[in-house]
Amino acid sequence: MPSYLTIRDIKKHLKLTRQTVSKYIQEGNLKAKRIGGKYFIAESDYLNFTGENRGIAENGVTSKFISRNCILMYEGKKDEGEILNYSPTGSIRSCHKASEYPHNSFYFGDNRAVLSILLERLRGKVDLIYIDPPFGTGQIFSNLNDELAYLDTIINHGFLEFLRERFFYLREFLSEKGTIYLHIDKKLGHYVKIIMDEIFGSHNFINEITRVKCNPKNFDRRAYGNISDTILVYAKKYGCNIWNDQREELSDEQLKKLFPRFHPLHGRYTTNPLHAPGKTLNGDTGEPWKNLLPPKGRHWRYARKELTRLDQEGLIEWSKSGNPRKIILACEHKGAKIQDIWEFKDKGMSYSDYPTQKNCNMLKRIIRTSSNEGSIVMDCFAGAGGTLVVADQLKRKWLGIDNSFQSYKIIRKILGQNNINCNYYEYKEEVDYRNCSKYSGSNKALMMS
Repeated sequence: MPSYLTIRDIKKHLKLTRQTVSKYIQEGNLKAKRIGGKYFIAESDYLNFTGENRGIAENGVTSKFISRNCILMYEGKKDEGEILNYSPTGSIRSCHKASEYPHNSFYFGDNRAVLSILLERLRGKVDLIYIDPPFGTGQIFSNLNDELAYLDTIINHGFLEFLRERFFYLREFLSEKGTIYLHIDKKLGHYVKIIMDEIFGSHNFINEITRVKCNPKNFDRRAYGNISDTILVYAKKYGCNIWNDQREELSDEQLKKLFPRFHPLHGRYTTNPLHAPGKTLNGDTGEPWKNLLPPKGRHWRYARKELTRLDQEGLIEWSKSGNPRKIILACEHKGAKIQDIWEFKDKGMSYSDYPTQKNCNMLKRIIRTSSNEGSIVMDCFAGAGGTLVVADQLKRKWLGIDNSFQSYKIIRKILGQNNINCNYYEYKEEVDYRNCSKYSGSNKALMMS
């Protein structure tokens, strides 16, 4: 796919007439370059235009949306308008009310239906979404007691569209300062990233994080060991998203390497030069300090008054030859910048309440970084409820959704153990389950709880 589109391409993608596209160009709403008598629209300008004018096409933006480098096409791919105009046939009813609606709530039922019902009230109000959906494995997952936890039976393009439909809703929930984190398997992550580029905009991509999920494996399969999965991170509006920079505490080994010297009063330290490149011709940092001039072609890093203060506080080390260097204390180090490889291993099944239970320290990092106290945090594949518990502990508001009855039972247990109040709701189809051959005990059990 070329990085530039023609009027003909735009006309086809948005189901508009050639004259309408030309009008948007002439009015300056759609940026274009005129080359050899023809207009060419940069991919980024096209994405900005469609992002700001989502209702512009008569039938909504088509499924042939342009990602950064390619189009992902498959059978059954729907238009955005068709997806967002979906009307669920059921309704949400309260099972237990403990706090102010709709925050600090868990919804049992199909998340697409629940999202569509909640959207009117919460559009643009959620600062952080973390989801860990099924990975399209085609398998059935049970807990340690061999009770059904969840079905992961939607596969291939059906699974991609399953996620895509929900992404459109989640984008609408995000505030202007919002961020979404998607946890996904590496077998499908590259396909899903193209879909997220499509819906959230490639220009809003923040990171692809590799998460080390387990210890090294020793198997006979003709492949490298699979010890990691992927977290894709997108902002609703890049540059406006909440970002509370987190730092990692240095290990003992890192401390010894970075701060090799030991001060009797202040502990581990290293030293840095007090001068920097560049000569100051008419300023304080080019003047002598303690009868010393900076080396040729350099200047003092600090004003002379500050140099004197540092020296008086014992924060300058003098070499035997009389060369001063600033003492940098390990105890004042803010920690290491967090990189895009995270080691947050999952608990083994013997120690987990639910098959997809994630490391709470990983969730703390995500929630602290991309939300503030009072922010709304959403997890519509709530699983064991770790996102909800951590969000509550960090003084955020939260919403959880899951259609697994095991998830509902575990969340109710874990929230109770942590003394967390929660509103419980059920999404229920408008049918008589007593006369329905597809009736599952899950709904009955919830209604009776």
